[in-house]
Amino acid sequence: MATELHERTDLEETVRAEIRAAENPDRPIRRRLRRARVWVARHPRLEFSYRVAVGTAGGILTVLGLLLVPLPGPGWLVVFLGLTVLGTEFGWARRAAASVKRLLDRFWSWWKARRVARVTGRGGTPR
Repeated sequence: MATELHERTDLEETVRAEIRAAENPDRPIRRRLRRARVWVARHPRLEFSYRVAVGTAGGILTVLGLLLVPLPGPGWLVVFLGLTVLGTEFGWARRAAASVKRLLDRFWSWWKARRVARVTGRGGTPR
């Protein structure tokens, strides 16, 4: 059991490190996307269409993800993808994604602590 907990912790740290690396603004793909966005910003009609397309795509993904949350599968992943798409153009979506991310991280920490307490016998009778 201790080995399994250690492997989960290592996996979680690896995933968090990969997320931090992916959020690095100096990655080549991010530089190219910034250049493309600057080009779009120089064309007002194209910029409006771009924002409408981003809002529509991000909104559809977010709503679809919320519908998938109670089902088995990647519901929360799709919600985060939708908020990420929206967050490329809208500050409120960036803040909402960060808030939901913190909330889920706290929930996941609570859940892990609860499971450890149940396994070790400190949190009541294991089922």
